[in-house]
Amino acid sequence: MYFSMEDMNYWYEIHGEGVPVVLLHGFTGSTLTWDKVVTARPDGMQLITVDLPGHGWTKGTSRITMDSCIDDLHGLFQHLELDTFFLVGYSMGGRAALSYTVKYPESVRGLILESASPGLKDTKARKNREAGDEELAKLLEEEGIESFVDYWENIPLFATQKELPDETQAAIRAERMSQSKKGLADSLRGMGTGSQPSNWEALKDVTVPVKLLAGELDEKFVAINQQMAEMLPYAELDIFPKCGHALHIEQPEHFQQALLEFAKLHIS
Repeated sequence: MYFSMEDMNYWYEIHGEGVPVVLLHGFTGSTLTWDKVVTARPDGMQLITVDLPGHGWTKGTSRITMDSCIDDLHGLFQHLELDTFFLVGYSMGGRAALSYTVKYPESVRGLILESASPGLKDTKARKNREAGDEELAKLLEEEGIESFVDYWENIPLFATQKELPDETQAAIRAERMSQSKKGLADSLRGMGTGSQPSNWEALKDVTVPVKLLAGELDEKFVAINQQMAEMLPYAELDIFPKCGHALHIEQPEHFQQALLEFAKLHIS
């Protein structure tokens, strides 16, 4: 289904009835990212998946930014009459989920961040990352989706995905290939780690329960999440053994168990 906010049309899907859980995908992903989670949805839980700006079936002419994205999401959630809900975000979607929680804490019953970060702490690091994201955006525009996906699926962050079954790897590649070069380029420029405001200082003010998830083999994000766990007032860190960046794909049963246990614990 579509929901319109000014010049953006957001694609979203609703699966089941019960306690609402919103899931936000990562860069080059879409609602399809959550297929295994949706298939294993337990009774009494409603899963809501959304294509973020520049991805999937979400289209529009508005300039993409993290701030505009979370405001649009808030409009969608109000349209769906969601008073409070659990919010789950993976990687880029995790940065969006945290940014949303910082701005609209009254809406979030509990937050699950998978391989996510609060952004970059200092201005110099953000400028350097912004320049790197701009180079990736130019690569997309100049060489197209296939060349970019060839590059993207071979970066060290996704090395562990080479061990997944061929069918799973093919599905991940198909999802990446289904994106538009303009959409991904706009996302890199507007919602990349370099362009978004840092949320490190805001962590101490996040008073909702938070579940942090990271893969043991994803050492960079393990370190980031260990720092986050120390700064968040009500956070628990779960490190998945023998797992990389995409926990919900590499260890779907473990991920689903973590989601279900967290939701059950914090349903009041």
